[in-house]
Amino acid sequence: MFASTVGTTIEWYDFFLYGTAAALVFPKLFFPGADPYVGILLAFGTQFGGFAARPIGAAIFGHYGDRIGRKSTLIVTLLLMGIGTALIGLLPSYAAIGIAAPILLTVLRILQGVAVGGEWGGSVLLAMEWGTTKRRGFMASWPQLGVPLGLLLSTALVQLMSSTTGPGFLTWGWRVPFLASILLVAVGLYVRLKVLESPEFAAVKQKKTVHRMPIVEALRTQWREIVTSAFVRLSEQAPFYIFITFVLTYGTEQLQLNRSGLLNDTLVAAAVGLVSVPLFGWLSDRIGRRLMYGIGIVCTGLFAFPYFGLLDTRVAGLVLLAIVVSLIFHDMQYGPQAALIAESFGTNIRYSGAGLGYQLASVIAGGPAPLIAAWILKNTGSSTGIAWYIVGCAVVSLIALILMPRPARETEKSVEAAVAHG
Repeated sequence: MFASTVGTTIEWYDFFLYGTAAALVFPKLFFPGADPYVGILLAFGTQFGGFAARPIGAAIFGHYGDRIGRKSTLIVTLLLMGIGTALIGLLPSYAAIGIAAPILLTVLRILQGVAVGGEWGGSVLLAMEWGTTKRRGFMASWPQLGVPLGLLLSTALVQLMSSTTGPGFLTWGWRVPFLASILLVAVGLYVRLKVLESPEFAAVKQKKTVHRMPIVEALRTQWREIVTSAFVRLSEQAPFYIFITFVLTYGTEQLQLNRSGLLNDTLVAAAVGLVSVPLFGWLSDRIGRRLMYGIGIVCTGLFAFPYFGLLDTRVAGLVLLAIVVSLIFHDMQYGPQAALIAESFGTNIRYSGAGLGYQLASVIAGGPAPLIAAWILKNTGSSTGIAWYIVGCAVVSLIALILMPRPARETEKSVEAAVAHG
């Protein structure tokens, strides 16, 4: 559980670091000749490249994760993410190398997307498959802590460098958090190399029931689970990237709020997530995964208009309230989400099926969300359309949750036997 959480923290630190820089730095350094609005769209466009690459990573690493094991695959994803992030920190700006700068930025972002696409499935399964069926929601929620932890670390370091380097932040200060990724990866590798393989997957290998092409088998036999897993995440993914990434652009450009204040608010919200994510994962073991998730969907949809209403007051305390509450409602879904999706698939295709379903949401939700929000704001001059967009995502996710097939669970007895055998 610890190894999974450390790994996902590093992966999401790297991934969120890019999102923060896309809102605050990249438009000026990599798209300097563009209109400010166009620069923002281009920066978020390169960010979308990372989201589009996530299902590719899920398919590639899911294949090997279901064939050779969770542990070995996770070591590769961690290295890939660390190298890509460090190279972004070394990347010359547009002023130095011209059009090659944004092209290389996009390539490295895609590399990040491939890595994080392969990371989620393995880290969740490594934790969940060491637990019992009665604690799957709680165990699988711990790797999900990588999101608030990664957000906390990345935002804190950006805030630190922004406040200490002043004008130098745009020239060299922003690079330090990217380069620091190398140190975090070293820690993650040390921990992961000491972890044993998941007992459930070890049992699959012992019984020789490993599929030759697990991703093909998952698409052939459980395509409905994959599709509904993607759409059930719409109300979690799309609003989340509006709440943590687009809000920086909306707050600084539209509302003229202080950048430092918004980063501090995000830090507070991420810190709350350290408690709320495992709490809602644990609660899903008590009241049911679907009920817990459904409550989160409804709360997110209902909060869409109050969220922007609180931001638009420009009152510091109310802005903080908006950001914190928005992420609590997100965590109501994110805590039980890993187990909800992963336990829908059999052990021998679980990495492939769950990973692909989970990461497809990045293409339909997480990646387009800041772009859609920026476009709505530009064309309407108001946040009303963005709020309706969030409500629409909630409606689609609720329908997907209802249509999501009930998992053909392994019996608790067989799972306990696999753990005991491990």
